[in-house]
Amino acid sequence: MSYTLAPHEEAAIRAFVVKERRERFLELLPDPKQRHKITASLAHPNPAWFDSRCVKPIPPAHSGAAGISKLLHAKGAGKSCWVISEDRRFDGRELALDSVLSELVGYGMGTIVSCIAGKLAFVESEDGRFILEK
Repeated sequence: MSYTLAPHEEAAIRAFVVKERRERFLELLPDPKQRHKITASLAHPNPAWFDSRCVKPIPPAHSGAAGISKLLHAKGAGKSCWVISEDRRFDGRELALDSVLSELVGYGMGTIVSCIAGKLAFVESEDGRFILEK
C-alpha cells in the first residue's frame, strides 16, 4: 500500500536529514504502521542524522520555550508549525508554534518542529535541543 507524506514533513526531511538516513525517514513516516519507528527514535537522535551545516545551537539565555519562540520568530517563523513527534498528541499535525513549544520544550519528547518548510525547524530530544536552518 502506498501512503503520502505531508509536504511540510517531506520538505523538512529532504532539507535537514543526511542522505544516508533520508530514504528511511521518507519511507517510514507516511506509513501509519511504521511511523513510530522514526518518531520513537527522535528521543535520542544521532547528531549525524542531521546535516551539520544546518544545526545551530541555542544560546543558554534562550533555551526555554519563550526564548526559542523568540529566536524562531526572528528567523521568520509564523504562528503555525508542522510537528513530527514521539508525543502522539502533536505528531503529524499543524499546530500553533508558541503553544507547541510551551508543551514540548524541557520535556525531552523527541520532536521536530518544522516552522518554515525545508528552511527552519527546531529539534527537542532527551539529549538536548537545537535549531535546523538552511
